[in-house]
Amino acid sequence: MKVLVIGSGGRCHAIVDALTRSSKVSKIYCAKGNAGIALQAECVNIKETDVEALKNFAIENAIDLTVVGPEAALAVGVVDSFREAGLKVFGPTKSAARIESSKEFAKQLMTKYGIPTAGFETFTEFDKALEYVKAHSLPTVLKYDGLAAGKGVVIAETMEEAEAALKDMLLDAKFGEGKVVIEEFLTGPEFSFMCFVSGTDVYPMVLAQDHKRAYDNDKGPNTGGMGAYTPLPFITEEDKAYAYEKVLCATAEAMVKEGCPFTGVLYGGLMKTPSGVKVIEFNARFGDPETEVVLPCLESDIYDIFEAIATGRKIEKIEWSDKAVIGVVLASKGYPGDYEKGYAIENLENVDGKMYHMGTALKDGKIVTAGGRVMIVVCMGDDLKAAQDKVNAEVAKIECENLFYRKDIGSKAFKKI
Repeated sequence: MKVLVIGSGGRCHAIVDALTRSSKVSKIYCAKGNAGIALQAECVNIKETDVEALKNFAIENAIDLTVVGPEAALAVGVVDSFREAGLKVFGPTKSAARIESSKEFAKQLMTKYGIPTAGFETFTEFDKALEYVKAHSLPTVLKYDGLAAGKGVVIAETMEEAEAALKDMLLDAKFGEGKVVIEEFLTGPEFSFMCFVSGTDVYPMVLAQDHKRAYDNDKGPNTGGMGAYTPLPFITEEDKAYAYEKVLCATAEAMVKEGCPFTGVLYGGLMKTPSGVKVIEFNARFGDPETEVVLPCLESDIYDIFEAIATGRKIEKIEWSDKAVIGVVLASKGYPGDYEKGYAIENLENVDGKMYHMGTALKDGKIVTAGGRVMIVVCMGDDLKAAQDKVNAEVAKIECENLFYRKDIGSKAFKKI
């Protein structure tokens, strides 16, 4: 089979890597891909939001299945366009992807169907939003109602922070014209629960936890994710069963009832609060960097899963490894603020582990930095401590003067930080 993967980051590299392990796949294309993906797939220079060009490529190259990675492609209706052309595609429609592209839609859906989440209100006017924040306790959570490349959420601990964030979102239209969802602040450990979903059929993946802060001991600014790990000892089987039934399955059923059935990966960003598991956010696709530690655990053929979900066929069983997996992100110095690009990355050939490229390019035959998050190194172990020791030793082999990384990914699971 010939497969097209749409996207260019670490998540898409992990998807491509999983597809290379399939006995059904003979050829993989990736649009646009990156320097690492190019080692495992043929990269094609088409933008992930160029729906017409992607569709034409799939038709002209007789692509058997297309897998959509990033949210931007889903939000512009790639899946709808492919389906209308009679092409087999894995991912939700534009209407179903609203569960990620509109915070307001997601919150209203959860309220209507009794899916546990934080209390909220939606605002379009700066003055009314600020008045609401002043009347409630801090900290509070402010979310831009739309896609903001992972930067549209602010946890305001002071009134000054809240006012500045509301100004960015409502007065200065930093992320575009839109609304703001203001939520109550919840406490507890966060975790990511991704499921393959086809209508009301929901197939769970292994749980993972992302590390958002830039530096060790959860210091520094929020990022797109500096690493992830699985399994999560602090989430019990009861917690997982509750999250599966009351959150993921309930949401899949709600989407069917609303006339926008979900097909693809439904990502629950969840929190284990003192009063139970609640939803922080939903994504309509694989999470990043969680995908990079979850997919290496997959022992079933991923092509079979993608194809079954895309065609509405039931899956009997999905097999997962019970090994511990940790992924550590190497990021450009300065990230998530301003950073420089074009630094050579050396000694990659001596790293014993999976390496998924996030923001790299090829220049004069060398792999160079080309983004904020540059790559993630992923290692397995019999337990989390073994996986952590292994991945930290392998990351240390990489030579580049402009990269930094955290050394404590996974530590929350086996010691107090």
